[in-house]
Amino acid sequence: MYRGMKLKSAISAAVVALASFAAPAFSGSGMPPAPEDVVKIDVLPGWRDASGHHVAALRIRLAEGWKTYWRAPGEAGIPPSLNWQGSGNLSAVQFHWPVPDVFTSGGVQSIGYAHELVLPMTLVPKMADKPISLSGNVNLGVCLDVCMPMDAKIAVELPAQGAGSKAPIKQALRQRPDTADEAGLRRAVCDVEPTKDGLRVTVRMDLPKLGPNEVVVVETADPSVWVSPRMTKRQGNALITVADLVPGSGKSILLNRSDLRMTVLAAGRGVDIRGCTGG
Repeated sequence: MYRGMKLKSAISAAVVALASFAAPAFSGSGMPPAPEDVVKIDVLPGWRDASGHHVAALRIRLAEGWKTYWRAPGEAGIPPSLNWQGSGNLSAVQFHWPVPDVFTSGGVQSIGYAHELVLPMTLVPKMADKPISLSGNVNLGVCLDVCMPMDAKIAVELPAQGAGSKAPIKQALRQRPDTADEAGLRRAVCDVEPTKDGLRVTVRMDLPKLGPNEVVVVETADPSVWVSPRMTKRQGNALITVADLVPGSGKSILLNRSDLRMTVLAAGRGVDIRGCTGG
């Protein structure tokens, strides 16, 4: 385990400390890389918009060949956790995830980002004319030949005048998935049936083809529910995906179709579909 590494962010008030790394076995020297050789994290301070909200971004820069994960990391990824509960003058946070890449290794699929992730955030202050003291923990998985969990602590003050650079954040915002309307979705229908371990959901989306090798990610409102993709296929304008939903130990699933979220990924594009109807 490695401790005590600090990085200077894009603004002097920010302190990002990489608190810990797991230490899996490595070939060669047998030693894992130091955190500062793999990942650098800072906060892009951004600006206050006309509504009084603050637009900023978390920036994660990775060493060559390394990757980190999207909010739904796929079969082999480590899900990120972003916790801002220690912040001051902050009532809500909304993340704007850019379209991720789909990686396949040894027949196993994961979803995330290589080289760099700029993750825009809309921060809602309690008092619009006061700075936000952004403080919290970021837990990530980073992978090369092996995967390692990483903890980072963040502390930064975002001034009310918001004088930071806008360009990288605006570029990341442009990389968002299309909405269902933008992509031409006509309807999304979900059939649900019980299984031994939980529920099986079959989603049929009347959606123009996005590109070759379409991948569909199904998410529930409860992050503790494990979603296991079983099959995705296209029949003309219909994209059909099947997934098993398995609750945590000792839990049951109360599924509301309107809470399901389907993201279609292909050819560097994405479509974000919120909810579905009954058959």
